[in-house]
Amino acid sequence: MDAMDRTPRVVVGVDGSPAPYEALRWGLRYARLIAGTVDAVAAYNVPDAAVDWSAPAGSAEVNEAEARQALSDEVQKAHLPDGDVPIDRHVVWGNAAEALIEASAGAELLVVGSRGLGAFTGLVLGSVSRRCASHAACPVVIVRPQTVGARDADEDTGQGVFGRS
Repeated sequence: MDAMDRTPRVVVGVDGSPAPYEALRWGLRYARLIAGTVDAVAAYNVPDAAVDWSAPAGSAEVNEAEARQALSDEVQKAHLPDGDVPIDRHVVWGNAAEALIEASAGAELLVVGSRGLGAFTGLVLGSVSRRCASHAACPVVIVRPQTVGARDADEDTGQGVFGRS
């Protein structure tokens, strides 16, 4: 199959927080416009209490199950009313930025939220979105969560920061 025959693929990072939820909505709307598909990617890892102070240690099986359930819930909540955009769900073990950068290979676009569930909540741009904007294999859209008084969730907010590696 040559490049002209392939369906455009939009990769979206999802972690259950408001900005990635908006990113998923944005990615679904964009995929609809280009007759593409969405790869919703959630990354998880097992924090090591000796080196990772941001979360308690846990088991890989529990974290993977939680990540799968959270991704499923997020996709169901964000999916457009007529459900005409195919969504593939991917739960991967490891660093979120690395997982998204890897998934961006061959994609039309990578969409991430401006801030996720990281430990430093006051930052304007999160470390995952910053790293993806610098290293992704495709153009990147960074979506901010809607603010109070923003338009209805079914409308395109137009909020985004575009980056290209």
